[in-house]
Amino acid sequence: MTADLSQLVKAYDVRGVVPDQWDEPLAELFGAAFVQVTGADAIVIGHDMRPSSPGLSRAFARGAAARGVDVTEIGLCSTDQLYYASGALGLPGAMFTASHNPARYNGIKMCRAGAAPVGQDTGLSEIRRLAETWLDSGAAPASDATPGTITRRETLDDYAAYLRSLVDLTSIRPLKVVVDAGNGMGGHTVPTVFSGLPLELVPMYFELDGTFPNHEANPLDPANIVDLQKRVREEGADLGLAFDGDADRCFVVDERGEPVSPSAITALVAARELDRNGGGTVIHNLITSWSVPEVVREHGGTPVRTRVGHSFIKAEMASSGAIFGGEHSAHYYFRDFWNADTGMLAALHVLAALGGQDGPLSGLVAEYDRYVGSGEINSTVDDQAARLAAVRAAYESREGVVLDELDGLTVTLEDTWFNVRPSNTEPLLRLNAEARDEATMARVRDEVLKIIRA
Repeated sequence: MTADLSQLVKAYDVRGVVPDQWDEPLAELFGAAFVQVTGADAIVIGHDMRPSSPGLSRAFARGAAARGVDVTEIGLCSTDQLYYASGALGLPGAMFTASHNPARYNGIKMCRAGAAPVGQDTGLSEIRRLAETWLDSGAAPASDATPGTITRRETLDDYAAYLRSLVDLTSIRPLKVVVDAGNGMGGHTVPTVFSGLPLELVPMYFELDGTFPNHEANPLDPANIVDLQKRVREEGADLGLAFDGDADRCFVVDERGEPVSPSAITALVAARELDRNGGGTVIHNLITSWSVPEVVREHGGTPVRTRVGHSFIKAEMASSGAIFGGEHSAHYYFRDFWNADTGMLAALHVLAALGGQDGPLSGLVAEYDRYVGSGEINSTVDDQAARLAAVRAAYESREGVVLDELDGLTVTLEDTWFNVRPSNTEPLLRLNAEARDEATMARVRDEVLKIIRA
């Protein structure tokens, strides 16, 4: 294996093909580098159900323990269960997962104590530099420290109890809920979290299988929720939930099998958290719906708009003391969960809101889904800057236009807005558009795409 760490170490995590791009000896170097950069004397490690995850996780543990650090292994877990362990135990953590990527991939999501993120600007670039240096020399330098211990600890029951302590579901009306775990870690966490609640659970693809035999574990791709939509209708269920591979994201479909926009879920959860806290700050990225800041203000809160990307959301959560944050990608962040993202807690809020009234989910979320969105549309371009400049030139002189460049280019007019932003890793421009009605959205979407793809 010839490792190119510039390809392997991304903006927020490590991710690549095993064993072509990385393997257990490199995972061991990452473990040693992680503890050196964090200065930890103890860490916690978890992993998902991918075939390569247990070996990579154990190699990382060996690398850490060899430098005198005590390692707590929590074994199979969701990413938010690892964040729970990092927060509850006060330890830096590492989660072995490649989220929704295909089976041959694996990765590491790392955090400092209290689930604080480790990204390029907060330690990941230094971890990469150390690992590269040691890889070139063949090994990490010997340590004088007494090797640390590696012990096993179960956290699933404590994780489930903690989530249930944040949302009271004991008095809701009985609900029938279909859950598609996509053969990912939702199949591990959902039965325990839902146990004893007034929920009739209809499980789909709960068998842990990192080869993903039924469909990719990425619920944002419409093709991957078709089975869930069909089953919700067949069962006459109240709603459906779909989790991604590491179960940190949750996607919702209503009783008709129709997808519920993550912006609507963000607004619904924001309203509940604001009502519970008597106000507060709510973070949303710049491509969530107009509905989100409107609902936040209506419930006495202060909306704060950020760039796209979980590192920006988490940083703003910490600096502003926000109670909640949401993204268009179905990542939901909670102050009461160490500012980390947990799709499971968002799902519990949806179940509590639905079960606390008599109407269907479609009626409940209509209050929070006020506009028509395009969804994210990707276009391959030769020159991102030139196409962005062309879009700007086409709109900057229009009456009443507001332009901003917080992340790419956002153009706001009276009855519509759109954002065009470049991908950091591919020659793509990503378009998101929203309007007050379908016809206006379609017109603006097609107009902007024509410029981008000219």
